Amino acid sequence: MRPTQQLHELGQSIWLDNITRALLTTGTLKRYIDELSVTGLTSNPTIFDNAISKSSDYDTAIREKLAAGRSGEELFFDIALEDITAAADLFRSINTATNGLDGWVSLEVSPKLAYDTASTLAAAKALHVRAARPNLFIKIPGTPEGLPAIEEAIFAGVPINVTLLFSREQYLAAAEAYLRGLERRLDAGLNLAVCSVASLFISRWDKAVAKRVPTEMHNLLGIAVAKQTYKAYRDLINSPRYGRLANAGTRPQRLLWASTGTKDPDASDVLYIRALQAPFTVNTMPEETLLDFADHGEIGELLPADGGDAEATLARFARAGVDVAALAAQLQKEGADSFVQSWDELMACIAAKSDLLATAR
Repeated sequence: MRPTQQLHELGQSIWLDNITRALLTTGTLKRYIDELSVTGLTSNPTIFDNAISKSSDYDTAIREKLAAGRSGEELFFDIALEDITAAADLFRSINTATNGLDGWVSLEVSPKLAYDTASTLAAAKALHVRAARPNLFIKIPGTPEGLPAIEEAIFAGVPINVTLLFSREQYLAAAEAYLRGLERRLDAGLNLAVCSVASLFISRWDKAVAKRVPTEMHNLLGIAVAKQTYKAYRDLINSPRYGRLANAGTRPQRLLWASTGTKDPDASDVLYIRALQAPFTVNTMPEETLLDFADHGEIGELLPADGGDAEATLARFARAGVDVAALAAQLQKEGADSFVQSWDELMACIAAKSDLLATAR
């Protein structure tokens, strides 16, 4: 049995953190589903930028959109929705079989809206309607400005992947927004089957402190934050507040491990997959990490529900001069800024390809 199947049978969902047209048209994504137990997919602006800029796979589609008068963001979302809905259709049977728990794909609103609540909400609703797929998450950053949009989107019935979370406190704020949206639906007599995941970013912690702490402390901080957050997650889904909503038909907002590709060349290529094995969570893996784990991954001890040594490890980093709370805020801002940069690069790529293909007609 492959390690990916073993992980799946432990109760952790494996999602692919990548999408390209070639993955869809060559049958590779279908093979990952059938052979590597992949049950979902996530995307972001960087992924689409790489997919479009590094291949000619989208040239025909871009020509067609140009001929229809599309350009810029509109053209991009036309193309992205073609890929995302095709992927959603591949995962639809999993979504149905798990009663909406699994089989999801994710598409992000423009990252330039990360600090604009009203525009984020409007964009999320519009993309949800355009996609017309029940197993599509719209990604909204868990920034302070994004939290009200998350609550309103859940209340409106739009499934949300809360992205760019870096700490227990940021996770709990996102979970609170989700709960408020559901409680408002309950009070209004609406169906509570509006799913969500909360995406905690891991590897960026260790990259951020690599030059600030001794070698023996490398690659420990991200895992400690994950353990601390996992305890908060387990406590929350076992709380009376969650129980009331569960009795009314909802499912907990699952915790998702994001940014799980190893950044340190001296560390294991499956470091975070091995360390973050836990039932009722999701691990969204870069394609290379997925293949590495399928090849030589191992199943080990599950994450402790009580957080294990998280607090002791975090205290050790505090003594080394790392302000975890301040760094969490910094990482969230840097993450939002990097997605904007990727978005700008993506729009420049779309414009350059559009000009080139228009000239070649």
